[in-house]
Amino acid sequence: MATNSFFPSRIITVYMAKMFLTRTFAVLFALVLVLQTLDLLGASGDVLAYNGNDGGDVLRYVSLRAPQIISLFLPFSVLLGTVVTLATLNQNSEIVSMKGAGLSAHQVLAPLIVASLLVAFASFAFNDRIVARATATLTRWQKAEYGPIPKDTKMQTNVWVREGSLLIHADTVTGRKKNTTLNDVTVYNRSGGALISITKSPSAVPDNGALELTSARVFDVGRGSQTNAGTVRIGNNFQPEQFTLASVKADEMSLFELKSAIGDLKSAGRPTGALEAGLWHKISGPLSSILMPLLGAVAAFGIARSGRLFFRAVIGMGLGFAYFVADNFGLAMGNLGAYPPLLAAWGPFILFLLIGETVLIQTEE
Repeated sequence: MATNSFFPSRIITVYMAKMFLTRTFAVLFALVLVLQTLDLLGASGDVLAYNGNDGGDVLRYVSLRAPQIISLFLPFSVLLGTVVTLATLNQNSEIVSMKGAGLSAHQVLAPLIVASLLVAFASFAFNDRIVARATATLTRWQKAEYGPIPKDTKMQTNVWVREGSLLIHADTVTGRKKNTTLNDVTVYNRSGGALISITKSPSAVPDNGALELTSARVFDVGRGSQTNAGTVRIGNNFQPEQFTLASVKADEMSLFELKSAIGDLKSAGRPTGALEAGLWHKISGPLSSILMPLLGAVAAFGIARSGRLFFRAVIGMGLGFAYFVADNFGLAMGNLGAYPPLLAAWGPFILFLLIGETVLIQTEE
C-alpha cells in the first residue's frame, strides 16, 4: 500500500468503490420500488378516473414520478450505502488491516469520497436534464386532471397577479414579453376590502404598462348589472413578466432556465430570494453525497469486537439524517426570506462538512 499517497493501492481503491456503489444503488432500487408502489396505490385511481385513460397512462405516471423519487432518495441511499459498506469492512477487520498498514482515516475513506463525487455529478445531470422536465410535465398533467396536456409547453395555467386594487386571474398565459397573451381573464376590482366590479374577457394583452382586454363584460356588484364594454384598458404599471413568471418553480426548471427566469424577475422588480436559494441548492443538493462518507465514517473505526459497531452505525446514520433536516430547514428559511440565498443553500453543507471532519479527526486520534 502507498501510505504517502491520498489513495490506498489501486486494487483496494477499486474494491472499496465498487462495494460502495453496489450497496448504494441496491438500497436506492429497493427504496424506489417500495415508495413508487405505495405512491401508485394512491395515484392510479386519479389517473384512471379520467375518461379514456388506461394502463398505458398509469405507466406514463410512473415514468414521470419515478425520477422525482430517485432524486429525493438518492442522498439517503448514499448515506445507507456508506454505513453498510464501512460497517462490513470493519466487521471483517479490513479497516484494521488498512490502518495497520499505515493508512490514515482520510486515506481509508478516499475511495468512497471519490465514488460519491461521481454520484454527485451524475445526480446533478439527472436532476437538471430529467427530473426538472418530468416534474414540469407531471405538474401540467395534474392540472389537466390527467387529461390531454396543452401542446404549448411554455403555457402557464391558473395565473393570479395583484396590482394595486386589481386582482387578475387568467386561465392560461402564452408567449413571452411583447407576445404575451392572457386567455379567459377575470379582473376583480376592489376598494376598501369590498368588491366593486368583476370584468371578464376571453383574451387580454399587456400594452405599454396597461392591460388591454377585448370583448370585455363588466359586472357592477353594487347595481347588480352587467354591461358589454368592448375593449377596456386597465392599470398603468403592468409588465409581461408579471404573468409569464407568476408561477416560477425552481424544481421545474433546469439550472440555466432558472437563472434566466431569475434575471427576468429582477428586471421586472420582483423578489427573487427564494428562487436564488433554489438555484444554489441545485448545486449544493447533489454535492451532499460527498458528505456521507464523512458523516458515516464513525461506523468504520473502532474495534468491531467491542460490541458497539451497531451503535456507531446508528450514530453515523443519525448524523446523516441530521444533515437532511438542517438542509430542508435552511431551504425553508430561504423560501421565507429569513436566510440569504447563499446561507440557505450552503450553510448546512459547510456546517456538516466541518462536523464530519471533526468527528473523523477525533476518531482517528
